[in-house]
Amino acid sequence: MPKRGSAVHVSTHRRHYVGKDGVARDYETHLLRRSYRQDGKVKNETVANLSHLPGELIEIIRSSLAGQAFVPAAAAATVTRSMPHGHVAAVHAQAKALGLPTLLGPAGRDRDIALALIIARVCRPGSKLATTRWWTDTTLAQDLGVADATTDEVYAAMDWLAGRQEAIETKLVGTHLAGAANPHRLALFDLSSSWVTGRCCPLAARGYSRDGKKGLPQIEYGLLTDPAGRPVAVRVFPGNTADPTAFSAIVQTIKDTFKLSDMVMVGDRGMITSARVQELRELGGFGWVTALRAPAIAALAADDGPLQMSLFDQVNLAEISHPDYPGERLVACRNPALAAERDRKRLALLASTDVQLTKIVAAAAAGRLIGAGKIGIRVGKVIGRYKMAKHYILDITDTTFTYERDTEAITAEAALDGIYVIRTTVPAEAMDPAKVVATYKSLAQVERDFRSIKAIDLDLRPIHHYTETRVRAHVFICMLAAYLVWHLRQAWAPLTFTDEHRPDPLDPVAPARRSQGADTKAATKATTEHLPATSFTALLGHLATLTRADLRYGDNDTSPTVPTLAEPTPTQRRAFELLSAVVPLTLK
Repeated sequence: MPKRGSAVHVSTHRRHYVGKDGVARDYETHLLRRSYRQDGKVKNETVANLSHLPGELIEIIRSSLAGQAFVPAAAAATVTRSMPHGHVAAVHAQAKALGLPTLLGPAGRDRDIALALIIARVCRPGSKLATTRWWTDTTLAQDLGVADATTDEVYAAMDWLAGRQEAIETKLVGTHLAGAANPHRLALFDLSSSWVTGRCCPLAARGYSRDGKKGLPQIEYGLLTDPAGRPVAVRVFPGNTADPTAFSAIVQTIKDTFKLSDMVMVGDRGMITSARVQELRELGGFGWVTALRAPAIAALAADDGPLQMSLFDQVNLAEISHPDYPGERLVACRNPALAAERDRKRLALLASTDVQLTKIVAAAAAGRLIGAGKIGIRVGKVIGRYKMAKHYILDITDTTFTYERDTEAITAEAALDGIYVIRTTVPAEAMDPAKVVATYKSLAQVERDFRSIKAIDLDLRPIHHYTETRVRAHVFICMLAAYLVWHLRQAWAPLTFTDEHRPDPLDPVAPARRSQGADTKAATKATTEHLPATSFTALLGHLATLTRADLRYGDNDTSPTVPTLAEPTPTQRRAFELLSAVVPLTLK
């Protein structure tokens, strides 16, 4: 009989044969066996049949019998903490590639906090108090060494950053607005506003709200970008600052602070007015691309003027000239789609105005509304709400009110629907008419930046800070975050619904159209690499699921702890590849 103390092992037998039905079959048997010698011969005893066990358990038994020791997983490694890592790591990688840490200033506590505030504004915008609470739950604060930053330190870092704004913007402007990066020397500028909480901010004032927040104090800020819409500088103004005033300030800054000349300023018709054009002439060294206002267009379209509808019989744009604009080129454009939309909107507003004015007529006739003053107030509210006063002839007495549409005025305005005229000093050899139109329409990219800063990505509004320096620092942080977002959106375009190859329009006046590739991404919700297509914000959220866990090996507090990254998903891995970076274990 064999000795019961002899070693056992796992024996695997495989059989392969073809049955009568012609189907090949494979059978695998796992046996727990003991080998022994009897009468000088080696014999085997089957102790148990393991074939019914899971494959991984059979391998554990095999390895254990071969002398390998195993312990329970909980005893081998304990996850002491797991924190979101991928989103802050990706934004930090982009910031590092752009040289942003060095751009902010010399290494130190203030720079680390300022950099953390900018990255946090991209990943999870919020108030400064909310940010300092949020970043301790990610790897951002731990890796940058700001987890213990107090509120006073955060405010001190903001003050430090505000003091370096001019130096930082000067470098950005020199990189993106000067030299070969901007051969046409174009600079785009536009103004926006955001409301302010509290009553103590010296910059807060009531003015024209671009956010539709009537009756609330606000600040205004002007964004300077390169031709592609990349933010390079921002200026904060009191909330009642007019567009032309802000434009004069940025031009002076470009000349005196950034030391640039021979620049072509691109702004809308409400900003680069005739008075501002005269200032630019007197200042010297500046050109412009802007548009004429409606009265100036009407003057050009007079019976003896150069702007006649016959210009648009064959094409939608034509270059004209006029003695009132010496040294300038005028490019007249007609957009049929815009003309149809303006006609539809005007008819709808006239119909709504008619309904309300008819009610006032009935009230005056019934004696419920008496007095020219009271009737005038009611009428003024109606025509002010719909902005249709120019299209009505009104007759108000103490006891009656009548009205009629001014058909002459309506017809005259309708004749110019969809027509706009761009004025520029750029010579024809440097920029043809189609390029002039495209340059003016590129202001839409600044509007896109404002949407990103205010709502979509960075949540600049509302403003909670009280002191002027902190408000300017808050807006500057948002501008630097927008600079990061601009580059991230460009890099991650293959993973998002962004149109990577928007075709150049054959007609520069017509609305832009998406490429077939963008339509395909939108329809299939997948990229050309067969990865899920997503929005920029959703991609950041997906990257946040890439965590870094602290694993403690052993069963006591003195056992070593090793930080370990989760396995990236294909989308996460591709996102870092598009940034030309590997997934880092730590940010520094």
